[in-house]
Amino acid sequence: MVALVREPSASLADCELSYVDRTSIDLSKARAQHAGYCAALRAAGAVEDTAVVVDEIAVLGALGAESRGPEAEAIAGTLQAYRTVRRLDRAGATLEGGDVLRIGRMVYVGRSGRSNEAGHEGLRLLLEPLGYTLRDVPVEGCLHLKTGCSSAGDGIVVLNPSWVSARTFEQDGRTVVPVTSSEPWAANVLRVGRTLLIPAGNPATARRLLAVGLDPLEIDISEFQKAEAGLTCLSLLIPPRAQ
Repeated sequence: MVALVREPSASLADCELSYVDRTSIDLSKARAQHAGYCAALRAAGAVEDTAVVVDEIAVLGALGAESRGPEAEAIAGTLQAYRTVRRLDRAGATLEGGDVLRIGRMVYVGRSGRSNEAGHEGLRLLLEPLGYTLRDVPVEGCLHLKTGCSSAGDGIVVLNPSWVSARTFEQDGRTVVPVTSSEPWAANVLRVGRTLLIPAGNPATARRLLAVGLDPLEIDISEFQKAEAGLTCLSLLIPPRAQ
């Protein structure tokens, strides 16, 4: 497993925000938290919204926020060392990797304010010929699909039912672990190999994950959460190709 990460920018406090109020961000603390996050990735054997990586290719995102436009191209050269890089062939397409949740050969694509119809169709045209099935998932009240739900591995999806409906995942035979209303941001977890990272400060969700046989490791990313970021958007994971 390879994880691509970026140092927190000095302009972190000027980040784009959609669903959270702007509060003061401590850059020194954010950098310390990022170091802890990277240490956890290394221990597990290893900004996800800039691309979508599958076994065969990497699809470069078309970011929905104008100020973030250069980010996807900036990572293209690095990605070429691991996958063939493809771009969305649709005029006006926007697609952010935070709206794309892959579980095996099933790809769930969020209908959020950051990914549009042209972006969905462009991704479909690239992935369906490779044997992937795409499902659209409505998203309400949060930035990305993976803000409201994410894969904990072993067929388990952690989900905030206020933002994303469990119906699609349950119909596909997934085990859904809902978060409580007091822990809305706990739905963004990150599985790296056998390690499951969850944001610190979500004890009820941690207990529910333990109840289904998982052993979550808490990681403090509070300064990044002020910037509307979660565990999955702080790295771009490139898994080994399936044999």
